[in-house]
Amino acid sequence: MIGDFYKIKRLPPYVFEEVNKLKARLRAAGTDIIDFGMGNPDLPVPEHIVEKLVETARKPRTNRYSASRGIPGLRRAMAGYYDRRFGVKLNPDTEIVATLGSKEGFANLAQAICAPGDVVIAPNPSYPIHAFGFIMAGGVIRSIEAHSPEQYLAGISRAVRHSVPRPIAMIVCYPANPTAQVVDLDYYKEVVALAKKHNMLVISDMAYSEIYFDEAKPPPSILQVEGAKDVVVEVNTLSKTYSMAGFRVGFALGNDRVIAALARVKSYLDYGAYTPVQVAAVEALNGPQACVAEMRAVYKARRDALIDSFSRAGWDVPEPQASMFAWSLIPEKFRALGSVEFSKRLVEKAGVAVAPGAGFGEYGDEYVRIALVENEQRIRQAARAVRKFLTEESGTL
Repeated sequence: MIGDFYKIKRLPPYVFEEVNKLKARLRAAGTDIIDFGMGNPDLPVPEHIVEKLVETARKPRTNRYSASRGIPGLRRAMAGYYDRRFGVKLNPDTEIVATLGSKEGFANLAQAICAPGDVVIAPNPSYPIHAFGFIMAGGVIRSIEAHSPEQYLAGISRAVRHSVPRPIAMIVCYPANPTAQVVDLDYYKEVVALAKKHNMLVISDMAYSEIYFDEAKPPPSILQVEGAKDVVVEVNTLSKTYSMAGFRVGFALGNDRVIAALARVKSYLDYGAYTPVQVAAVEALNGPQACVAEMRAVYKARRDALIDSFSRAGWDVPEPQASMFAWSLIPEKFRALGSVEFSKRLVEKAGVAVAPGAGFGEYGDEYVRIALVENEQRIRQAARAVRKFLTEESGTL
Protein backbone atom coordinates (compact mmCIF):
# COMPACT_ATOMS: atom_id res chain seq x y z
CA MET A 1 0.00 0.00 0.00
CA ILE A 2 1.45 3.37 -1.02
CA GLY A 3 1.77 5.72 1.97
CA ASP A 4 1.32 9.47 2.09
CA PHE A 5 3.19 11.33 -0.62
CA TYR A 6 6.32 13.20 0.47
CA LYS A 7 5.14 16.73 -0.36
CA ILE A 8 1.71 16.16 1.15
CA LYS A 9 3.31 14.96 4.39
CA ARG A 10 5.19 18.27 4.58
CA LEU A 11 1.95 20.27 4.55
CA PRO A 12 0.06 20.69 7.82
CA PRO A 13 -3.74 20.44 8.03
CA TYR A 14 -5.41 23.50 6.51
CA VAL A 15 -6.08 25.62 9.60
CA PHE A 16 -8.93 27.58 8.02
CA GLU A 17 -10.82 24.41 7.10
CA GLU A 18 -12.36 23.92 10.56
CA VAL A 19 -13.92 27.37 10.49
CA ASN A 20 -14.94 26.97 6.83
CA LYS A 21 -16.75 23.70 7.54
CA LEU A 22 -18.60 25.29 10.44
CA LYS A 23 -19.58 28.27 8.27
CA ALA A 24 -20.91 25.94 5.58
CA ARG A 25 -22.92 23.93 8.09
CA LEU A 26 -24.45 27.04 9.66
CA ARG A 27 -25.33 28.52 6.26
CA ALA A 28 -26.97 25.26 5.23
CA ALA A 29 -29.12 25.58 8.34
CA GLY A 30 -30.18 29.10 7.32
CA THR A 31 -27.85 31.18 9.51
CA ASP A 32 -26.82 34.58 8.14
CA ILE A 33 -23.01 34.71 8.35
CA ILE A 34 -21.24 38.07 8.15
CA ASP A 35 -18.01 36.86 6.63
CA PHE A 36 -14.74 38.70 7.26
CA GLY A 37 -12.73 35.52 6.79
CA MET A 38 -11.31 35.54 3.28
CA GLY A 39 -9.68 38.52 1.56
CA ASN A 40 -11.95 38.07 -1.45
CA PRO A 41 -12.78 41.48 -2.99
CA ASP A 42 -16.52 42.09 -3.22
CA LEU A 43 -16.38 45.35 -5.21
CA PRO A 44 -17.29 45.14 -8.91
CA VAL A 45 -14.60 45.09 -11.59
CA PRO A 46 -14.63 48.54 -13.27
CA GLU A 47 -16.92 48.51 -16.29
CA HIS A 48 -14.32 49.57 -18.88
CA ILE A 49 -12.22 46.52 -17.96
CA VAL A 50 -15.18 44.15 -18.31
CA GLU A 51 -16.09 45.70 -21.67
CA LYS A 52 -12.57 45.11 -22.98
CA LEU A 53 -12.71 41.50 -21.80
CA VAL A 54 -15.99 40.86 -23.59
CA GLU A 55 -14.90 42.67 -26.76
CA THR A 56 -11.69 40.63 -26.97
CA ALA A 57 -13.36 37.30 -26.17
CA ARG A 58 -15.59 37.74 -29.25
CA LYS A 59 -12.54 37.55 -31.53
CA PRO A 60 -11.94 33.89 -32.47
CA ARG A 61 -8.15 34.19 -32.55
CA THR A 62 -8.04 35.18 -28.86
CA ASN A 63 -9.42 31.80 -27.82
CA ARG A 64 -6.20 30.03 -28.77
CA TYR A 65 -3.22 29.35 -26.52
CA SER A 66 -1.64 32.50 -25.15
CA ALA A 67 1.95 33.32 -24.12
CA SER A 68 3.34 31.70 -20.97
CA ARG A 69 5.28 34.77 -19.87
CA GLY A 70 2.42 37.13 -20.78
CA ILE A 71 1.58 38.96 -23.99
CA PRO A 72 4.07 41.77 -24.81
CA GLY A 73 1.45 44.49 -24.37
CA LEU A 74 0.70 43.36 -20.83
CA ARG A 75 4.36 43.30 -19.82
CA ARG A 76 4.80 46.78 -21.30
CA ALA A 77 1.73 47.99 -19.39
CA MET A 78 3.14 46.70 -16.11
CA ALA A 79 6.48 48.35 -16.85
CA GLY A 80 4.57 51.59 -17.44
CA TYR A 81 2.77 51.24 -14.11
CA TYR A 82 6.05 50.80 -12.20
CA ASP A 83 7.53 53.79 -13.99
CA ARG A 84 4.55 56.04 -13.18
CA ARG A 85 3.94 54.82 -9.64
CA PHE A 86 7.44 54.17 -8.33
CA GLY A 87 9.84 55.76 -10.81
CA VAL A 88 11.29 52.30 -11.48
CA LYS A 89 12.43 51.42 -15.00
CA LEU A 90 11.90 47.78 -15.98
CA ASN A 91 12.66 45.98 -19.21
CA PRO A 92 9.41 44.21 -20.16
CA ASP A 93 11.32 41.56 -22.12
CA THR A 94 13.83 40.53 -19.46
CA GLU A 95 12.61 41.82 -16.09
CA ILE A 96 8.88 41.05 -16.10
CA VAL A 97 6.86 37.85 -16.29
CA ALA A 98 3.06 37.77 -16.09
CA THR A 99 1.79 35.09 -13.71
CA LEU A 100 -1.55 33.45 -12.98
CA GLY A 101 -2.04 35.66 -9.93
CA SER A 102 0.61 36.49 -7.37
CA LYS A 103 0.09 33.22 -5.46
CA GLU A 104 1.02 31.10 -8.49
CA GLY A 105 3.88 33.46 -9.20
CA PHE A 106 5.22 32.99 -5.70
CA ALA A 107 4.93 29.21 -5.82
CA ASN A 108 6.66 28.98 -9.20
CA LEU A 109 9.39 31.35 -8.07
CA ALA A 110 10.07 28.87 -5.29
CA GLN A 111 10.24 26.03 -7.83
CA ALA A 112 12.65 28.07 -9.94
CA ILE A 113 15.20 29.06 -7.28
CA CYS A 114 14.93 26.48 -4.49
CA ALA A 115 16.71 23.11 -4.26
CA PRO A 116 15.84 20.46 -1.64
CA GLY A 117 17.27 21.53 1.71
CA ASP A 118 17.73 25.20 0.80
CA VAL A 119 16.91 27.53 3.69
CA VAL A 120 14.57 30.50 3.19
CA ILE A 121 13.83 33.16 5.82
CA ALA A 122 10.16 34.10 6.18
CA PRO A 123 8.22 36.34 8.56
CA ASN A 124 5.81 34.71 11.00
CA PRO A 125 2.90 35.45 10.96
CA SER A 126 2.71 35.73 7.19
CA TYR A 127 0.58 34.71 4.21
CA PRO A 128 0.83 30.88 3.97
CA ILE A 129 2.29 30.70 0.43
CA HIS A 130 5.35 32.62 1.63
CA ALA A 131 6.44 29.56 3.57
CA PHE A 132 4.63 26.68 1.91
CA GLY A 133 5.60 27.62 -1.64
CA PHE A 134 9.19 26.86 -0.64
CA ILE A 135 8.28 23.87 1.51
CA MET A 136 6.54 22.27 -1.49
CA ALA A 137 9.70 22.95 -3.50
CA GLY A 138 11.71 20.98 -0.94
CA GLY A 139 13.08 23.95 0.94
CA VAL A 140 13.38 24.60 4.67
CA ILE A 141 11.75 27.64 6.26
CA ARG A 142 13.47 29.63 9.00
CA SER A 143 10.57 31.52 10.59
CA ILE A 144 11.27 34.88 12.23
CA GLU A 145 8.75 36.34 14.65
CA ALA A 146 7.40 39.46 12.93
CA HIS A 147 4.91 41.35 15.05
CA SER A 148 6.62 44.48 13.74
CA PRO A 149 8.86 45.14 10.73
CA GLU A 150 11.69 46.07 13.09
CA GLN A 151 11.39 42.78 14.97
CA TYR A 152 11.63 40.87 11.71
CA LEU A 153 14.65 42.81 10.46
CA ALA A 154 16.46 42.37 13.77
CA GLY A 155 15.92 38.61 13.63
CA ILE A 156 17.28 38.10 10.13
CA SER A 157 20.98 38.53 10.91
CA ARG A 158 20.67 36.15 13.83
CA ALA A 159 18.91 33.61 11.63
CA VAL A 160 21.66 33.84 9.00
CA ARG A 161 24.36 33.21 11.62
CA HIS A 162 22.61 30.14 12.99
CA SER A 163 21.27 28.56 9.80
CA VAL A 164 23.09 25.65 8.15
CA PRO A 165 23.24 25.84 5.19
CA ARG A 166 23.16 29.61 4.77
CA PRO A 167 19.79 30.98 3.59
CA ILE A 168 19.37 31.56 -0.12
CA ALA A 169 16.51 34.06 0.16
CA MET A 170 14.32 36.11 2.47
CA ILE A 171 10.68 37.13 2.14
CA VAL A 172 9.23 40.60 2.75
CA CYS A 173 5.60 41.63 2.44
CA TYR A 174 4.43 45.23 2.93
CA PRO A 175 1.65 46.30 3.13
CA ALA A 176 1.61 43.05 5.05
CA ASN A 177 -0.86 40.19 4.90
CA PRO A 178 -2.14 39.47 7.54
CA THR A 179 -0.75 42.17 9.84
CA ALA A 180 -1.34 45.27 7.64
CA GLN A 181 2.11 46.61 8.60
CA VAL A 182 3.75 49.21 6.36
CA VAL A 183 7.37 50.31 5.91
CA ASP A 184 9.23 53.22 4.34
CA LEU A 185 12.01 53.26 1.77
CA ASP A 186 14.73 53.42 4.44
CA TYR A 187 13.55 50.05 5.74
CA TYR A 188 13.85 48.57 2.26
CA LYS A 189 17.37 50.03 1.97
CA GLU A 190 18.34 48.04 5.07
CA VAL A 191 16.76 44.89 3.62
CA VAL A 192 18.68 45.21 0.34
CA ALA A 193 21.95 45.92 2.16
CA LEU A 194 21.42 42.89 4.40
CA ALA A 195 20.64 40.65 1.42
CA LYS A 196 23.79 41.75 -0.40
CA LYS A 197 25.90 41.31 2.73
CA HIS A 198 24.73 37.71 3.14
CA ASN A 199 24.44 36.85 -0.57
CA MET A 200 20.67 36.28 -0.43
CA LEU A 201 17.81 37.01 -2.78
CA VAL A 202 14.80 39.02 -1.63
CA ILE A 203 11.27 38.06 -2.68
CA SER A 204 8.89 40.96 -2.06
CA ASP A 205 5.12 40.48 -2.00
CA MET A 206 3.45 43.75 -3.05
CA ALA A 207 -0.15 42.62 -3.55
CA TYR A 208 -1.65 45.60 -1.70
CA SER A 209 0.37 48.40 -3.27
CA GLU A 210 -2.74 50.50 -4.03
CA ILE A 211 -4.82 49.89 -0.88
CA TYR A 212 -3.51 52.48 1.55
CA PHE A 213 -5.26 55.12 3.66
CA ASP A 214 -2.78 57.98 4.02
CA GLU A 215 -2.81 59.67 0.62
CA ALA A 216 0.43 61.47 1.50
CA LYS A 217 2.27 58.18 2.07
CA PRO A 218 1.64 55.63 -0.68
CA PRO A 219 3.63 52.44 0.04
CA PRO A 220 7.00 52.33 -1.75
CA SER A 221 8.36 49.42 -3.76
CA ILE A 222 11.61 47.80 -2.70
CA LEU A 223 12.69 48.12 -6.34
CA GLN A 224 13.02 51.88 -5.75
CA VAL A 225 16.19 51.20 -3.76
CA GLU A 226 19.33 51.80 -5.82
CA GLY A 227 20.81 48.47 -6.86
CA ALA A 228 17.77 46.50 -5.67
CA LYS A 229 17.46 44.61 -8.94
CA ASP A 230 20.78 42.92 -8.16
CA VAL A 231 19.01 40.79 -5.54
CA VAL A 232 15.25 41.51 -5.60
CA VAL A 233 12.20 40.07 -7.33
CA GLU A 234 8.85 41.62 -6.47
CA VAL A 235 5.46 39.96 -6.94
CA ASN A 236 2.46 42.16 -7.72
CA THR A 237 -1.13 41.53 -8.79
CA LEU A 238 -4.25 43.21 -10.15
CA SER A 239 -6.49 41.19 -7.84
CA LYS A 240 -6.95 43.86 -5.17
CA THR A 241 -6.13 47.05 -7.07
CA TYR A 242 -8.91 46.54 -9.64
CA SER A 243 -10.99 43.93 -7.77
CA MET A 244 -9.91 41.38 -10.42
CA ALA A 245 -9.20 38.46 -8.07
CA GLY A 246 -10.94 35.89 -10.28
CA PHE A 247 -9.05 37.04 -13.38
CA ARG A 248 -5.80 35.65 -11.95
CA VAL A 249 -3.35 38.22 -13.30
CA GLY A 250 -0.14 38.84 -11.44
CA PHE A 251 3.50 39.69 -12.16
CA ALA A 252 7.04 38.92 -11.07
CA LEU A 253 9.43 41.81 -11.63
CA GLY A 254 13.07 42.59 -11.02
CA ASN A 255 16.29 40.56 -11.16
CA ASP A 256 16.66 39.34 -14.75
CA ARG A 257 18.36 36.05 -13.81
CA VAL A 258 15.51 35.04 -11.50
CA ILE A 259 12.90 36.23 -14.01
CA ALA A 260 14.54 34.09 -16.70
CA ALA A 261 14.47 31.05 -14.39
CA LEU A 262 10.79 31.65 -13.59
CA ALA A 263 9.92 32.07 -17.27
CA ARG A 264 11.61 28.77 -18.08
CA VAL A 265 9.74 26.92 -15.31
CA LYS A 266 6.43 28.42 -16.43
CA SER A 267 7.08 27.46 -20.05
CA TYR A 268 6.75 23.82 -18.98
CA LEU A 269 3.66 24.39 -16.83
CA ASP A 270 1.21 26.72 -18.57
CA TYR A 271 0.35 28.74 -21.66
CA GLY A 272 -0.41 31.90 -19.72
CA ALA A 273 -3.73 33.41 -18.77
CA TYR A 274 -6.61 33.50 -21.27
CA THR A 275 -5.71 36.18 -23.83
CA PRO A 276 -8.90 38.28 -23.32
CA VAL A 277 -8.09 38.38 -19.61
CA GLN A 278 -4.60 39.66 -20.39
CA VAL A 279 -5.99 42.30 -22.76
CA ALA A 280 -8.46 43.37 -20.07
CA ALA A 281 -5.51 43.65 -17.68
CA VAL A 282 -3.77 45.96 -20.16
CA GLU A 283 -6.91 48.10 -20.17
CA ALA A 284 -6.86 48.15 -16.35
CA LEU A 285 -3.26 49.36 -16.20
CA ASN A 286 -3.40 51.81 -19.11
CA GLY A 287 -7.00 52.99 -18.81
CA PRO A 288 -8.75 55.44 -16.42
CA GLN A 289 -7.43 55.18 -12.87
CA ALA A 290 -10.17 57.02 -10.96
CA CYS A 291 -11.65 53.61 -10.13
CA VAL A 292 -8.59 52.76 -8.01
CA ALA A 293 -9.03 55.84 -5.82
CA GLU A 294 -12.75 55.09 -5.53
CA MET A 295 -12.09 51.53 -4.31
CA ARG A 296 -9.47 52.82 -1.88
CA ALA A 297 -12.06 55.24 -0.46
CA VAL A 298 -14.54 52.38 0.02
CA TYR A 299 -11.99 50.32 1.93
CA LYS A 300 -11.09 53.33 4.08
CA ALA A 301 -14.75 53.93 4.95
CA ARG A 302 -15.12 50.28 5.88
CA ARG A 303 -11.97 50.40 7.98
CA ASP A 304 -13.27 53.42 9.86
CA ALA A 305 -16.67 51.78 10.41
CA LEU A 306 -14.99 48.62 11.71
CA ILE A 307 -12.67 50.40 14.14
CA ASP A 308 -15.45 52.64 15.46
CA SER A 309 -18.22 50.06 15.79
CA PHE A 310 -16.07 47.23 17.18
CA SER A 311 -14.54 49.63 19.74
CA ARG A 312 -18.04 50.58 20.89
CA ALA A 313 -18.82 46.87 21.12
CA GLY A 314 -15.88 46.33 23.47
CA TRP A 315 -13.27 45.01 21.04
CA ASP A 316 -10.45 47.48 20.35
CA VAL A 317 -9.14 46.63 16.89
CA PRO A 318 -5.90 48.43 15.84
CA GLU A 319 -6.36 50.78 12.90
CA PRO A 320 -4.60 49.45 9.77
CA GLN A 321 -2.75 51.98 7.63
CA ALA A 322 -2.97 49.86 4.47
CA SER A 323 -4.22 46.57 2.99
CA MET A 324 -7.78 45.26 3.13
CA PHE A 325 -7.35 43.70 6.58
CA ALA A 326 -7.31 44.50 10.26
CA TRP A 327 -5.14 42.33 12.51
CA SER A 328 -6.28 42.16 16.09
CA LEU A 329 -5.52 40.40 19.34
CA ILE A 330 -8.33 38.13 20.47
CA PRO A 331 -10.33 39.81 23.28
CA GLU A 332 -8.47 39.05 26.50
CA LYS A 333 -10.96 36.74 28.19
CA PHE A 334 -10.98 34.48 25.10
CA ARG A 335 -7.25 34.56 24.37
CA ALA A 336 -6.47 31.27 26.07
CA LEU A 337 -8.77 29.50 23.61
CA GLY A 338 -6.41 30.18 20.72
CA SER A 339 -7.46 31.63 17.40
CA VAL A 340 -9.14 28.55 15.90
CA GLU A 341 -11.42 27.85 18.85
CA PHE A 342 -12.21 31.54 19.27
CA SER A 343 -13.06 31.89 15.57
CA LYS A 344 -15.31 28.83 15.70
CA ARG A 345 -17.11 30.14 18.76
CA LEU A 346 -17.53 33.60 17.22
CA VAL A 347 -19.12 32.28 14.02
CA GLU A 348 -21.30 29.79 15.88
CA LYS A 349 -22.58 32.17 18.56
CA ALA A 350 -22.48 35.54 16.79
CA GLY A 351 -22.67 34.66 13.08
CA VAL A 352 -19.43 36.59 12.48
CA ALA A 353 -16.57 34.84 10.63
CA VAL A 354 -12.92 35.89 10.91
CA ALA A 355 -9.66 34.18 9.89
CA PRO A 356 -7.82 32.51 12.78
CA GLY A 357 -4.32 33.89 13.15
CA ALA A 358 -2.84 30.40 13.55
CA GLY A 359 -3.39 29.96 9.82
CA PHE A 360 -0.61 32.50 9.26
CA GLY A 361 1.94 30.89 11.56
CA GLU A 362 2.49 29.92 15.17
CA TYR A 363 3.09 33.51 16.26
CA GLY A 364 -0.36 34.48 15.01
CA ASP A 365 -2.34 32.23 17.34
CA GLU A 366 -3.41 35.04 19.70
CA TYR A 367 -4.75 37.07 16.77
CA VAL A 368 -7.45 37.04 14.12
CA ARG A 369 -7.54 38.70 10.71
CA ILE A 370 -10.63 40.69 9.76
CA ALA A 371 -11.09 41.34 6.02
CA LEU A 372 -12.83 44.51 4.83
CA VAL A 373 -15.10 42.63 2.44
CA GLU A 374 -18.50 43.51 3.91
CA ASN A 375 -20.24 46.89 3.50
CA GLU A 376 -20.54 49.42 6.32
CA GLN A 377 -24.07 48.38 7.24
CA ARG A 378 -23.02 44.75 7.61
CA ILE A 379 -19.94 45.78 9.59
CA ARG A 380 -22.10 47.64 12.10
CA GLN A 381 -24.50 44.71 12.21
CA ALA A 382 -21.54 42.46 13.02
CA ALA A 383 -20.45 44.83 15.79
CA ARG A 384 -23.85 44.51 17.45
CA ALA A 385 -23.53 40.73 17.36
CA VAL A 386 -19.99 40.98 18.73
CA ARG A 387 -21.16 43.18 21.59
CA LYS A 388 -23.75 40.59 22.59
CA PHE A 389 -21.21 37.79 22.22
CA LEU A 390 -18.62 39.51 24.41
CA THR A 391 -21.22 40.26 27.06
CA GLU A 392 -22.87 36.84 27.23
CA GLU A 393 -20.16 34.33 26.39
CA SER A 394 -17.76 32.82 28.89
CA GLY A 395 -14.10 32.66 27.93
CA THR A 396 -13.71 29.08 29.10
CA LEU A 397 -14.17 25.92 27.05
